[in-house]
Amino acid sequence: MDYQLCLLFFIIALVYSTAGFGGGSSYMAIMALFGINMYLMKSTALLCNIVVVTGGVITFYKQGFLPLKKALWISVASVPLAFLGSYIPLKEHTFFWILGTSLIISALLMFYRLLPLYNEQKVQTETPSVYKFSAAGGFIGGLSGMTGIGGGIFLSPLLKLAHFDTAKNIAGLSSFFILVNSIAGILGQLSRKQVHFDVLFTVPLMICVIVGGQIGTRLSAKKFSEKWVTIATALLVCYAGIRLLMNANA
Repeated sequence: MDYQLCLLFFIIALVYSTAGFGGGSSYMAIMALFGINMYLMKSTALLCNIVVVTGGVITFYKQGFLPLKKALWISVASVPLAFLGSYIPLKEHTFFWILGTSLIISALLMFYRLLPLYNEQKVQTETPSVYKFSAAGGFIGGLSGMTGIGGGIFLSPLLKLAHFDTAKNIAGLSSFFILVNSIAGILGQLSRKQVHFDVLFTVPLMICVIVGGQIGTRLSAKKFSEKWVTIATALLVCYAGIRLLMNANA
């Protein structure tokens, strides 16, 4: 096990969990740069997502920042599609093309989070359309299952742009969304007997993200320079995405 990889996973889990994210996009980016096998990447990222956001979901729920009715609306289509997405057999070329594109989009959404428009606190007063957000959740869930990314990095900006709820409630919703999609993705891989679990590789990383995630959920995001952390993470994810696309097209 590479100790650099453990340290990077710990940092990612710590930082992402403060905002309700699992860190799947960054786990995948890091493993891609380290040249990890694609099946091991997907299983490891989903398992790490689960152990990070489980604590976040519990914390947000206890603090009253997880509106369950809205969470179920968003997840009703995403869970079966995340299962089906993970069930789709992808060639390595196709997988890395989809993952590379997803990482670049993730990076752009991270940069979008820095814009003043994203941080407006206006909340929609009317009941959100169940069909609109269920459809969006379903699309993101399918992408989540195929790539091993939990989907929170796509969902959160969408909810913020729509003024779906308060910032903390959106963080709680994102945590729940990532958790159920990641579980569905793992179940899909299990049903196809494609879960790649290397004890010496995966377990140390899971321990690192458990510790990092627990620390992160107990810290305020204000403890960090969120702007510069977001910029650095977005650049890393974007670089990994471009590298994957270049390799996929080589």
